[in-house]
Amino acid sequence: MTTPIKTQNTSWLKGGNLLNNKWIDRFLRSRWYPGIIQWPTLLVFMVIMFELILGPESAHDNFGTALTWVLWWPLIPIIFLFLGRFWCAICPFATLNDLVQKFVGNNRPVPKFLKKYGIWIIDALFIFITWSDHVWGVVENPLGSGILMLTLTTGVVVSGAFYERRTFCRYVCFLGGLAGNYARNGMLSLRGTPEICATCTVASCYKGTDHSMPCPLFEFPKTMTSSANCMLCAECIKGCPNDSIQLTVRPPTKELWFIRKPKIEEAFLSAVIMGIVFVQNVTMLEVWGSMLKWLEQATGTTNYAVTFSITFATAIIIPVALLGVTSWIAGKFNKVSLVENFTRFGYAIIALDMAGHIAHNLFHLLAEGKSIYYTALGLFGTEVHGASPAIVDMGTIQFLQFSLLALGFIGSLLVAYKISKSNHPDGKVWGTFVPYAVLMVALTIMNVVLFTLPMAMRM
Repeated sequence: MTTPIKTQNTSWLKGGNLLNNKWIDRFLRSRWYPGIIQWPTLLVFMVIMFELILGPESAHDNFGTALTWVLWWPLIPIIFLFLGRFWCAICPFATLNDLVQKFVGNNRPVPKFLKKYGIWIIDALFIFITWSDHVWGVVENPLGSGILMLTLTTGVVVSGAFYERRTFCRYVCFLGGLAGNYARNGMLSLRGTPEICATCTVASCYKGTDHSMPCPLFEFPKTMTSSANCMLCAECIKGCPNDSIQLTVRPPTKELWFIRKPKIEEAFLSAVIMGIVFVQNVTMLEVWGSMLKWLEQATGTTNYAVTFSITFATAIIIPVALLGVTSWIAGKFNKVSLVENFTRFGYAIIALDMAGHIAHNLFHLLAEGKSIYYTALGLFGTEVHGASPAIVDMGTIQFLQFSLLALGFIGSLLVAYKISKSNHPDGKVWGTFVPYAVLMVALTIMNVVLFTLPMAMRM
């Protein structure tokens, strides 16, 4: 039997191992975790589904719409920032996957094409769902939101019935792709202790034990260098016989400084997210109606699917093209190909992505937050008319939005510099860094301009 090794570190609040705090350690090792959070979350999801499908047809009056798009969606990127991919540990879809697998799962291996193209599939689904939201009015239509949820539920059930662990979450879920990118920027890091793991041959953290499940997202904490696919489910903590696992706090963006195996599909997604933030802002602007009329005249059609698709494609192409051009320019200095620069420096955009995403969602949360309370009252027959849904005034919201963009800009600049320094220490640092610094300035200015314009309410 392997003798447990417990590292001692009393500075757990200063970047040390949080598991050295007995309360955190006991909670994560408890048989109640993460179920004690999973089951209430699943119950709330059931209430939301009932409301979306059978509740009021108007989004303004629907409690499910308010909980989903005014509360949950704005909180998601904030959770990713502070807790990494923790949401995936308690996600109701993942809980359904586990239940299906427990009773009727065949536990077949993940198909090879999913392992190879999973991230591209996630990229495509993320783009398609965002597009369909605007074309078919998913967010503004409770039933549309319900159909989206039911479609995801169907995918999860089918995946859980046929394939092992959380295949859907790792290789198909569009939110999982977003979570993976943002978790790299997050403040929590779970890793094995190298000197302890080096002597371990049982691989309990990956395979599981009698007291713990295998890693749901197919990660091997012994060699894991990224938080992209760690959801803090604590199964590896419960299963490790050597107490090797450490849970530490780190500065946001730190993981992005040294990506060991950058992937072009992940870099592409980071640029796409920036474009999606652009289009989400543009279509909420009060001037969007005028822009739409101009597009209709230019294209000769009033078909919204056509005019929006042009806007959507343009918004996505802009950051992807800018990253490509910047990578080509940087290649003139560092003698690296456009594709390699694109792949490596695409990760630098993630900090600004997250800042823009949170800033956009902050408008919904703070300008429409009281609609959650008002629609909840509607469940008991009390209707509220004429009351403002705003929690704070627009001046406060804009101040917070610009502050977030400033932090995101600084974070992306820092990441671009660190990547330049670690990959080009031979005097090519500044020639590589400056083009990307200019790119971050340009993307930040675009965001600032959009956030200065008046936005329309969702609820």
